Amino acid sequence: MSEHLLRVEARAFPTRAAMPWLVAVGIYVLLLAFGARLLNDPDTYWHIAVGRWITENHAVPTTDPFSFTMHGAHWIAFEWLSELLYAAVFALAGWTGVVILAAAAIAVAFGLLTRLLSRELAPVPTLLLVLAALALAAPHMLARPHVLVLPIMVAWGGALVRTMDERGKPPYAALPLLIFWANLHGSVVLGLGLIGPAVLEALLNEPSRHAWPRVILRWIPFAALAVLASCSTPYGPSSLLAPLTTLGLGDALKTIVEWRPQDFSHFGVFELLLLASIFALSRGLTLPLVRTLVVLGLLHFALAQTRNTDLLAMLAPLYLAAALARQLPGNKPAFAGAPASQGMIAAAVAAIATGVAFAHPPLPNARNTPQAAIAATELAKAGPVLNDYAFGGYLIYSGIAPFIDGRGELYGGDFINRYNRAVSLSDLPEFVKLLDRYDIRATLLSPRTPAVALLDRMPGWKRVYSDDVAVVHKRRGNSPMR
Repeated sequence: MSEHLLRVEARAFPTRAAMPWLVAVGIYVLLLAFGARLLNDPDTYWHIAVGRWITENHAVPTTDPFSFTMHGAHWIAFEWLSELLYAAVFALAGWTGVVILAAAAIAVAFGLLTRLLSRELAPVPTLLLVLAALALAAPHMLARPHVLVLPIMVAWGGALVRTMDERGKPPYAALPLLIFWANLHGSVVLGLGLIGPAVLEALLNEPSRHAWPRVILRWIPFAALAVLASCSTPYGPSSLLAPLTTLGLGDALKTIVEWRPQDFSHFGVFELLLLASIFALSRGLTLPLVRTLVVLGLLHFALAQTRNTDLLAMLAPLYLAAALARQLPGNKPAFAGAPASQGMIAAAVAAIATGVAFAHPPLPNARNTPQAAIAATELAKAGPVLNDYAFGGYLIYSGIAPFIDGRGELYGGDFINRYNRAVSLSDLPEFVKLLDRYDIRATLLSPRTPAVALLDRMPGWKRVYSDDVAVVHKRRGNSPMR
């Protein structure tokens, strides 16, 4: 009987060991199958355009080269490396290349998360945490810079958590991750912030406060090098400050869907997992103080802005794993080194899925792509265009200067608020002034925009095109708006 059990365990072991590979490949194939879903965001267009501009000019921009309302104003492409990568794969393989790059980054991040969790947890709790993370992060899985940094975020968080678990020295070997993080995405500030909990837990683990100066001196060089690594961008320390400019947009952030707070008016995945967590706490699950503070901080970010839900999804499980491992009965870590053959099999499956993706190329969301309207009305020759916010990215991509686009840090909260009040007609005089102040010669707006109905009735304007995506009005002759 014992020999039979040994044979069963020997056969089952490869599956346990290959779990990170299985998760990564499974998610990669799933994302490629729904590749167009990754292209739902209008900002993908202008990110590619920025990468293309960098390639053509052999430099990174320091002023806005795209819009006509802010042309020449100070602006930095703090996600320049991501934009360069997206532009490169787009030039090589079109939208399929963009989807493959984004899907691969997401898949690697989840494979790495599975590997790190399985060092502490058995297969079932590991997979439950990974599935919860996948459900939380899914709405924000888009071909944009933030997904390219997910593997780095998980690796950096994992290195700090492992140091906390083992009460070891600062993870100096992980510092190069911050250099890539800083050039790929502005959230590197979060990476620096995660050093604080590691230091705090190291202090609390010391039985005597007299040892605290020694602990602090141990972490100071690491923190200093981390800041230096995070400033290793073409813009230096300015890259760290750019995201803070976005957060300073005030009420204008509420008009951008991904910056809005969580919506609990309809029952969803976020609420389900939040209630499940509360239930687990009611059953006696406890966390160390510092880990609790980290998870609460991530939860606050996710509640405040929906775009931060992926931070909660990818980092909270890392801080939960060790505590769960101590409290789950019969827990046996799932991870063991996987044979190289399993990696080869995973690579083969991924290669097949990639080939299928090329056979069925995805396309960006039509709602963000007013291609037909621009072509039919020769909008590139019309002069200054007042555009829908969601169309700004496509205009930049098409070589047309937009009135506004997704770069909120460039336009500022006041400009965005005035624009929103104008096109929604909540401030009708402002809309009238806007048309003349910027000498608008044409408008490119969504059919659902209230200003469309007003333009239909204004004697100085004529509707020249409409479809389900966009409506175009042009000013009649050279008549001013009065």
